[in-house]
Amino acid sequence: MLDIKFVQENLDLVIRKTASKGMEINLTAFKNLIAEKKAQLQKVEALRFELNKTSKLIGRMKMDKEDALSEIAAMKKVSEETRILEEKLKTVDEELKSILLNIPNIPHESVPEGLSPENNEEVRMWGEKPKFSFSPKPHWEIGKNLGILDFERASKITGSRFVVYLGKGALLERALINFMLDIHTREKGYIEVIPPFIVNEISLTGTGNLPKFEDDLFKLQGLSWYLIPTAEVPLTNYYRDEILEKESLPQRFVAYTPCFRSEAGSYGKDVRGLVRQHQFNKVELMTFSSPENSYVELEKLTSDAEDILKRLGLHYRVVVLCSGDLGFSGAKTYDLELWMPHRDKFLEISSCTNCEDFQARRANIRFRSETKSKPQFVHTLNGSGLALGRTVSAILESYQQKDGSVVVPKALQPYMNGLEKIE
Repeated sequence: MLDIKFVQENLDLVIRKTASKGMEINLTAFKNLIAEKKAQLQKVEALRFELNKTSKLIGRMKMDKEDALSEIAAMKKVSEETRILEEKLKTVDEELKSILLNIPNIPHESVPEGLSPENNEEVRMWGEKPKFSFSPKPHWEIGKNLGILDFERASKITGSRFVVYLGKGALLERALINFMLDIHTREKGYIEVIPPFIVNEISLTGTGNLPKFEDDLFKLQGLSWYLIPTAEVPLTNYYRDEILEKESLPQRFVAYTPCFRSEAGSYGKDVRGLVRQHQFNKVELMTFSSPENSYVELEKLTSDAEDILKRLGLHYRVVVLCSGDLGFSGAKTYDLELWMPHRDKFLEISSCTNCEDFQARRANIRFRSETKSKPQFVHTLNGSGLALGRTVSAILESYQQKDGSVVVPKALQPYMNGLEKIE
């Protein structure tokens, strides 16, 4: 959520920056509410002054044993008027907050402007495209032929866009989870967390998923609880309504969780295989940072996610998202995109984002600095480190052999009981 004072003083900037994200907003209601709040505050202050003055007068009259009934009656009337106005002020504040909750974050000045992925800018590339002496198969075909992925029976169990991992497929997914967690905790300085997989409305509001993106969530019937769309939600809310000490920052967390998304909308061929599932596993990175260091932390978080891909020997590139491709809460995002041989193009595997104080303001997460008397909002950052389904799909496609087998990346072999090939 943006600071109300910032929006009030920079209306044109907010409208322009929001438009650069491809979102049109009308702040006329906001301006009218601000004017109404100002007028009501002036009235309330005048009434409170009157109450204070009358209260002192009544006190003096009682000391002098004078009749103060008319003054007491007048004070009750003013008190009731004050109460009514204060209730109206609460309503205005709620309406203002509702408007603010639906305004996206402002893109950082370094973010390129543009309304489509074509305007994203490549930052760097690593590795080379795998070469084949045959026509590479899609991962869903490879998985089916090897007997390690079963989409048909998953559809019978639940519905479309679910999968059952079998045998060495399940082992591969589990190996990747342990491999990623070990790297991030043992070498990169993240604290492992196992959070709840169910969160409340306040938590989702804190990260920006609610109220705008409720259609993308799975809600538990009859309850105000939701299945998590990503571990970002419980991790961000870990310190909700708390004040941290600046010396404790940065704090870095990593969590493996399943993720649940309705994926409202049509994605065409993107729904095939493991790419866009309703349920998938992910290792998530989360950082709480001081404002002055958050963009240094964004580079670290992105580099840490990249290191997993390097160790797995997967060809990828890093792009900085343009304003129109940024998420609702993001100020700046780097996407890591994996090369998918069957598609003959790159596919996003991780989004590493600095939300600055946007989420912290919504979730009321602050830190105390010795140089400033008033607590400040932290900056929150998050990124996939990595999404498991897409990593599995890239391994199956990139390491496939002509005979239908798949070579296990060397870094994963110790996590797969020394297995060198799935066949």
